[in-house]
Amino acid sequence: MFGMIEGTGYEIIDPSFGDCLIGHARVERLWTGARWSEGPAWFAAGRYLLWSDIPNNRLMRFDDTDGVVSVFRQPSSNANGNTVDRQGRLVSCEHLTRRVTRTEHDGSITVIADSYQGKRLNSPNDVVVRSDDSVWFTDPSYGIMMDYEGERAESEIGACHVYRVDPSGKIRIVADDYIKPNGLAFSVDESSLYIADTGITHTPGGPAHIRRHDVGPDGSLSGGEVLAECSSGVFDGFRLDRDGRIWSSAADGVHCLAPDGTLIGKVLIPELVANVCFGGPKLNRLFICGTTSLYSVFLNVNGVSPV
Repeated sequence: MFGMIEGTGYEIIDPSFGDCLIGHARVERLWTGARWSEGPAWFAAGRYLLWSDIPNNRLMRFDDTDGVVSVFRQPSSNANGNTVDRQGRLVSCEHLTRRVTRTEHDGSITVIADSYQGKRLNSPNDVVVRSDDSVWFTDPSYGIMMDYEGERAESEIGACHVYRVDPSGKIRIVADDYIKPNGLAFSVDESSLYIADTGITHTPGGPAHIRRHDVGPDGSLSGGEVLAECSSGVFDGFRLDRDGRIWSSAADGVHCLAPDGTLIGKVLIPELVANVCFGGPKLNRLFICGTTSLYSVFLNVNGVSPV
């Protein structure tokens, strides 16, 4: 193992992971100074990355053209997960306001979801947008369990679910058998939805795995078998490359899973990792949100484009 930063490098578990790496490419620390980094999202048109620093109540911005990091939005309503929709707009999960929002091109904010059947959501955590413009998000209770990442409150819904909002704005539950639904991502062809359950964080013996669901023509989910168990901490946020491998956060860095869920290798990071995303003009740069820092590494794979 090697690296230009102490504690970084690669762990090759299966030889196929070696094909994902560039021999001389090393993990880089791009910036440090956060309390809990989360939710990276790549904006191709501007060549910049946005991510959340949840306890500091701000969204940060990394400019790929010159390496400058600045504050994009503060306060951010303790934003957590972020993504980019098919029109290039920012979609965010906000703990403090317990809602999912979209930032329009003119800077105005549109509320996508803040309640279900008249009851406030818990604290939306992570979000993805499908090619039909439906918005899918997880709603665990982390943001209402304490004041550090949101505001302490009782759950009005009384459970933690996964939701789908169709283009007309209609919201429905698509998965109701999770303890703490967290990161989520579609397969390359969008026929499957992968969802992480981090229930072990507050339930002894609870889940620390990723499950795979089949996506029906009407947006319903079926199946839900466990694809992979996390061997170090929990799988939080994750993204797929074009060959269907899953690159997921874990306690010791980023775990790379083959499409069948087999752990084939790790990108080692000296901090607990919360989330990742692919960026750069060729989507071959993996941006990594460590606890206090933003890291990146160039890989011999390409991420899935949102458009």
